[in-house]
Parts: sequence; C-alpha cells; structure tokens
Amino acid sequence: MTFSIVARSADGRSWGVAVASKFLAVGSVVPAAVAGVGAIATQSEANVAYKGLALSHMDEGANASVALQRLVEEDPGRDDRQVGIVDVDGGSATYTGVSCSDWAGGFNDQDVAIQGNILAGPEVVEEMRAAWDASADEPDLARRLLRVLTAGDAAGGDKRGRQSAALLVVRDGAGYGGGDDVAVDLRVDDHHDPITELARLLALNELYLTASTDEEKVPVDATLQDELDDRARRLGYHDFHDWVGSENYEMRVSRAGEEDPWTDRRVLAILREQSEGTPL
Repeated sequence: MTFSIVARSADGRSWGVAVASKFLAVGSVVPAAVAGVGAIATQSEANVAYKGLALSHMDEGANASVALQRLVEEDPGRDDRQVGIVDVDGGSATYTGVSCSDWAGGFNDQDVAIQGNILAGPEVVEEMRAAWDASADEPDLARRLLRVLTAGDAAGGDKRGRQSAALLVVRDGAGYGGGDDVAVDLRVDDHHDPITELARLLALNELYLTASTDEEKVPVDATLQDELDDRARRLGYHDFHDWVGSENYEMRVSRAGEEDPWTDRRVLAILREQSEGTPL
C-alpha cells in the first residue's frame, strides 16, 4: 500500500525517508530516523515497533543488514511486512515478505533502500532507482528524496491511488534553533495530490525553518538598517526585528544587537515587496 525511499546523503551527514501511499497519514506510521544512527521505513501491515527496535539495534552498533535480520526473525508476522533501512555508514537493507500484495519488491545499494507494495508494477521502483542515480549532484537530501518520490508517483505509484505523503530528514543540529536533529518533518495526511503538496511545504520549510547559508546573507550596515526599520514601521511594527518575529523569519536574520548583523536576501525581498507603496 506504500512506496518509500530511505537514504543517507552523499556527505554522510543526513539520513531520511520519503514515503507516499493510498493510506491516511502515512507519515505517522512509516518513517523514523536519528542523526548519527540511521533511518527506517516500515510498511505493508507495518509493525511500528520496528522503528524503535531498528534504531536501537543500530545505535548499539548493528549495521542495516543485521538490524533487519533481528527484526524479521523475531516477528511472526514477517511474511506481511516490508522494510527499508540505512545505517550510519550508508549500509542498506530492504525486505519484502512473501505475502505482501503485488506488485511488491525493492532495491538497495550503498546509501539507499527503495521499496513498495500494491504498486502499479516494478517500474515504480525502477524509476525511483533511476531518479536516485540521476540526482547524485543534488546536495540537499530532502530535495533529492522528493525527486525520487515524485518519479515513483509518475510511474504509477500505489495502484489504488493517492492520499498521503511524508518527508523526514535528520542531521545533527539541524532543528529549529539548532536544538535537535530534525531538518525536515513534513506530512500531507489527506490530499488528492499529496506529493505536489509536499513539495509546496518543503519550499516553505526551507524559508521558515532552515538557517540561511553564507551566500544568502546580506550584511546590514547603518543605511540598510534604517531602511529595514522604516519599512517595518510602514507595516505597523515597532522595528525590523518586531516584523521578523511576527512573520516567523527568525532563522533567517541575525539576532538583535549581534555583531556583524545580516539579513537573508529572500527576507529582504519579501519585506520590500510587502511595504512597497505603503505610506509611513
């Protein structure tokens, strides 16, 4: 009832899962990942206990293959399960139980495991594999996973139709304010075109919840600071940082009073657009 990709980034710093299904809120069931440990997708009569067990096994030193072996050998319902795992070193494993509904199968290689069941055919996994190989130059794991998921959907995906999709990516220190490892955790629970909606949400995630790169930072001198504060006041705010807090752009500007202040080029463009033509 699901197709998914579990993967590690080329730089070995991120792990993630992308999944889609004709199933309500697939993101609440299938994916799990911990930075520096690995990632897993459990599906087809999903055994959600697999998530914690697999991550625990890998945290204790088991590779993906060993972790998978332990999961299925201890599970009397193994014949109905499907699992993909990638470990800390990019080792991977995929498993499709003999009772999974056709078409069902998977593929795994260094850094990636792709699998699906109740699919339109083997071409779904084949096209996902091709998209993974073709996107090797994409440094952002979330974007790469989404590209692969989109390819699977275009090849027919879940033969019953579309309903939900999810994207989970972890990296040390990548969470909001650097407080945890969650770089991306997006879910489309019930939608007629969930992967397209997931792409829209990923773009918003990058704007609101991803720190600016050095290339995106614009130094703020006295002249620009005056402009920022002036434009924010036109919109009814006390100053620029008051506007930033209201609009939730705090991941993309320097803190008030910080030495060598900066703002993000996209945030600057948004402020200019919003305040254009607004009287002081």
